[in-house]
Amino acid sequence: METAKLSRMALAAMVVGSMVGAGIFSLPSIFARNTGPIGGLVAWTIAGTGMLTLAMVFQFLSRRRPDLDAGIFAYAKAGFGRYIGFLAALGYWTAACLGNVSYFVVFKATLGAVFPFFGDGDTVPAVLVSSVLLWSTHFAILRGIRQATGMNTVVTIAKIVPIVIFIIVAGLAVDLDVLRQNILEGQNAQGMGTLAEQVRNTMLVTVFVFLGVEGASVYSRYAKRRDDVAVATVLGFLLVLTLLVLVTMLSYGVLPRAELAALRNPSLSGVLRSIVGPWGGILVSVGLMVSVAGAYLAWILLAAEVLRAAAHAAIMPAFLGRENRHGVPAAALWLSNGIVQGFLIVTLFTEDTFVLIKNMASSMSLIPYFFVAGFGLMVAVRGDAYNGWSRRRSFELGLAVVATVYAAGLVYAGGFRYFVLSALIYAPGTILFLIARREQRGNIFAPFEWPILLVVLATSGVGVWAVSTGNTAF
Repeated sequence: METAKLSRMALAAMVVGSMVGAGIFSLPSIFARNTGPIGGLVAWTIAGTGMLTLAMVFQFLSRRRPDLDAGIFAYAKAGFGRYIGFLAALGYWTAACLGNVSYFVVFKATLGAVFPFFGDGDTVPAVLVSSVLLWSTHFAILRGIRQATGMNTVVTIAKIVPIVIFIIVAGLAVDLDVLRQNILEGQNAQGMGTLAEQVRNTMLVTVFVFLGVEGASVYSRYAKRRDDVAVATVLGFLLVLTLLVLVTMLSYGVLPRAELAALRNPSLSGVLRSIVGPWGGILVSVGLMVSVAGAYLAWILLAAEVLRAAAHAAIMPAFLGRENRHGVPAAALWLSNGIVQGFLIVTLFTEDTFVLIKNMASSMSLIPYFFVAGFGLMVAVRGDAYNGWSRRRSFELGLAVVATVYAAGLVYAGGFRYFVLSALIYAPGTILFLIARREQRGNIFAPFEWPILLVVLATSGVGVWAVSTGNTAF
């Protein structure tokens, strides 16, 4: 059957819908616990510059290598081999699944303010209701990609409205004395460390809220025109970056940092409530629930699409590439939602669930982003897709250098702990790669891939030891 084609607006909505989820509604308290206004501005400047260059790397790769139409993992595979491509696909897919779990947790935590039995989104009733929503959406998506992406465009518009209202109201309510006090306190606050340490502590937060910048790239095979992918990626990113910065910085001008840090999630609700009263909290809570629904829809589509494309590239088992009569990768969707369900159950046994899942999702995405940036650098240096040196090539080379340095810095900011925990997923997940390679009747690992496998296995061994002994604070 003919594949449904997406317009530039629909692709941009995929980017915005993927990026604007639960994270933006939690920014005031998360940033306030880690830094003050100066540290926040520095963090957003670094993150905005780095992620913009990464988005522009996606942009020029979509033009230079139009044959690679599956996005993030395809670039890693083309540049660094099958196994690295597989790890990128697995990491990105896992981050999407973890992101969806965080959406459900925050969704139920929001309802928990009214219905206490939902708690912070990690109680048995919360998991049961989340499971019903999960599988209801699952069967709706099975009806077709066209219908699901159409729903995403509508939901994306709807969830931006409360955020814009917050920005307008908070902008009018900014108290310069409060902002000034927060600036001074951020420079001298006990327990937050130096400015550099404050910025580092917020970097995983910025990664989490930026996840999805590659949404249009992943769906490039559905684009009506190839140029639409590049335009949608950059426009969607700039819109979301503007929203993120305004939400964070305006909050510092409304409440003292200590009060911001103590707000219950979604902390955006508490900030608006302090300005306009109870209806502000209700508005944000409704907006968050709509936002979470839209982000979940976008991310589960992205997760299934990555598995489908990876199966077609022979680095995932072939059954994950099968589509139903509506053109939906049904097997990939079943596996993705099955993993989400498993993680939902795990939330019953963890503390500070949202923070843990947020950091794990960010960590799982770091390796894929690093290899995409590295591939962009490789393309620009080699010049295979260029006609000699030009200003354009030099510009794209500069973008790739900055993006690669930024991605490497994120891996460092994430710390060894989350790198080890990520290996706990990469190591057993390699079984899927082994199945795929046996189906192809080819060599399982190239000579240069064996050391990579050994590093993954050794790191996962450290993770198993740490979890079994309860020593996960390294």
